Amino acid sequence: MRLTGYSIYKGPVNLMITRSGGEGCFPQGYPQGWWLAGWTVSVVLVDRADLVRSIAAAQDGLITRAQAQKAGFSRHDIDHLVAVGRWWPLARAVYLTHGRSAPPARRCRIRAALLSLGPHAHAVFGTAAELHGIAGLPRRDEIHVGLPGRMAKLARVSDPAIVLHQLERAPSAVMQVNGVAATEPRLTVAEIILRERRYAAVSVLDSALNRGLLTTECLATIPALIRGRRGAVAARVYLAEADGRAQSPLETRSRLRCVDGRVPPDTLQLEVRDDDGYLLGIGDLGWRGPRVIAEADGRDAHATPEAVFADRRRQNRLVNAGWTILRFTWQDTLRPDYIPHTVRQAITAAHSRRS
Repeated sequence: MRLTGYSIYKGPVNLMITRSGGEGCFPQGYPQGWWLAGWTVSVVLVDRADLVRSIAAAQDGLITRAQAQKAGFSRHDIDHLVAVGRWWPLARAVYLTHGRSAPPARRCRIRAALLSLGPHAHAVFGTAAELHGIAGLPRRDEIHVGLPGRMAKLARVSDPAIVLHQLERAPSAVMQVNGVAATEPRLTVAEIILRERRYAAVSVLDSALNRGLLTTECLATIPALIRGRRGAVAARVYLAEADGRAQSPLETRSRLRCVDGRVPPDTLQLEVRDDDGYLLGIGDLGWRGPRVIAEADGRDAHATPEAVFADRRRQNRLVNAGWTILRFTWQDTLRPDYIPHTVRQAITAAHSRRS
């Protein structure tokens, strides 16, 4: 037989034997009476606590019961660590090894859910989008997990936040995102736009394009992927409205409000320069004829003092160059008529000044 590595776990010490090449076999009674030919064998003694820390470090601080037992911890040891608060159960047979010093990060909770459901579990729908960094969906506590049919039927889920989906996947449809299994971006987006309404669906498409997770060529293959499925007719409309120049869901929503109000911008990320070619600023949504710019003021991007000062300086330059600047927030997008009405008024005023 070809030896590819051998480990035994006994008590608090882990005996690890690794190879550097050759053929070999282990007859009965290892470690007595074993034979190797052409091998270099190294023996490393590893404390079981160090081994658990090493495993947990690669898993957002998590360890499964099976991994801990393989490292040399008994069931009693694990139960004691949980009882005294050293380990914190985060999912079925999955523990956070640094206790409750701080609430676990979202990715940690997602990983714990997947670890509790076995090696075939993977994040799907909004949870997969979250792992990829695709924006546009409301923040939700649910963790959406996919499992093949029989495994999904046999799975036991006690956490109400875990939503289990019975799904069959080709191996190529699942990838690792920072060590966490999730559907690949194209499939993730395709499944979301079948389930979500227009504003969220187009925001997701814009975000995936803007982040470079999808290309326009990749986007063109999605209609075939969703053909015949519920929601496919509406999803094809959403695909036609996608624009990767939008840098945030707020920009997408502002644009769609303008489209619905019959004052669509003629460009996004409009660069305004002076006569010498100096860049005065970049507008989120632009109407070049009347020289109107609409800015989508998201909380994260514009909340710091430095961002506020930069916005004011940029706005002053643009106003002095003869542009009208409008600023919209998330709350403004909740009213269907407010943004298009305000833009229309600005356009009318600009035409009046020039006539």
